[in-house]
Amino acid sequence: MTISAVQTRLEPAELRDQRSFRDTLGRYPTGVVVIAAGAEDGPVGMTVNSFTSVSLDPPLIAFCPMRSSATWAQIKAAGGFAVSLLRLQHEVVARQFSQKGVDRFAGHEWWMSPTGHPVLAEAMGWLDAAIESVTSAGDHELVVARVLDWSAPGEGDPLVFFSGGYRALS
Repeated sequence: MTISAVQTRLEPAELRDQRSFRDTLGRYPTGVVVIAAGAEDGPVGMTVNSFTSVSLDPPLIAFCPMRSSATWAQIKAAGGFAVSLLRLQHEVVARQFSQKGVDRFAGHEWWMSPTGHPVLAEAMGWLDAAIESVTSAGDHELVVARVLDWSAPGEGDPLVFFSGGYRALS
């Protein structure tokens, strides 16, 4: 079989700055989760859209928090966390967990995972995980965690982040 196609070499981008890199990556839709832990000084959590599955056997997941995040430092010290898979109607939760200086857990019902980490009661699903490895990755860290328990009790549409904003699948 012969493939005939016009072969055009793309030109390098003229402007290679952080903003254009972020804008390009923003064209890829991601799911939105809250990662939360029962830390030494109480519950902590953050919104994450750099979340992915890694392996089914063993069950592994990954996410990439900013190195400079004080919340990540507390979750890391806890050694584990729970992931709440957000529904479309949880945009307010995602925004709340992205803010500094607010009670991120206020206004919503939370349950405790089997290992003692907060899980949003209305989540589409949850995972309870223990940190396996943390690798430096530029201004972020790559966290791989072993999933110890999970459940997907809810139906509904996921909250999606695309091109700088929260979206619905259509």
